[in-house]
Amino acid sequence: MHLKMENRIQILSTRPIQQSLIKDARDNGIDIDELTFIATHPIQSELVDKEIDNALKQTATIVFTSMNAVEVVGQQIKEHQPNWKIYCIGTTTQQLVAEFFGQNAIAGTANDAASLAQLIIKDQPKEKLIFFCGDQRRDELPELLKKHSVESKEVIVYKTNAIHHLIQKKYDGILFFSPSAVESFFSNNQLSENTVLFAIGNTTAKELKKHSNNKIVISNEPGKQNLTKTMIDFFKS
Repeated sequence: MHLKMENRIQILSTRPIQQSLIKDARDNGIDIDELTFIATHPIQSELVDKEIDNALKQTATIVFTSMNAVEVVGQQIKEHQPNWKIYCIGTTTQQLVAEFFGQNAIAGTANDAASLAQLIIKDQPKEKLIFFCGDQRRDELPELLKKHSVESKEVIVYKTNAIHHLIQKKYDGILFFSPSAVESFFSNNQLSENTVLFAIGNTTAKELKKHSNNKIVISNEPGKQNLTKTMIDFFKS
């Protein structure tokens, strides 16, 4: 598809992205609107704080599939780094894990929760396994671990709330960064059959398939930058 300045591609991003990515798209004849469809909030309770503090004192294997969980737990680190082996989703979540806990703490990464579970199953961690997550976490990882007799403890450290918007504008493509944003979007909106849906990973793509028969393009790697680049490359080709 050849892009002309008078016939620019219109994209909706369902969460804020860096201005540098918006500029990169604009330079390629693509305009991006940003509209947030979910909000996350740390759970502020003595019980959650105690769970995190206890984990920080243990030798443990830790799982993060969300940058929000990393931020909540990371904020409670005091002067000493915990003795943790951490498995996490790649790109943004992995970068935050490295910032809070150090690159050497990362035992393994994967592009989605199911692949991460398979990696953990293969490694068979001997330490206690703790999964820090949100209240709307998906089932793939805990179910796979349970199926392969890997015991894990779930600690919910943040909540996700839907933000409902009714979209009037017609878009050529929409960027989705999480299954919860997909659910929130489709609670109020229907799409033209020509709108292309871009998913940050397989879990988000799986949720999209529940709501739409539109074409779905999945980013090869997680992360806002990778998803935006995938979209730009799609419309440039």
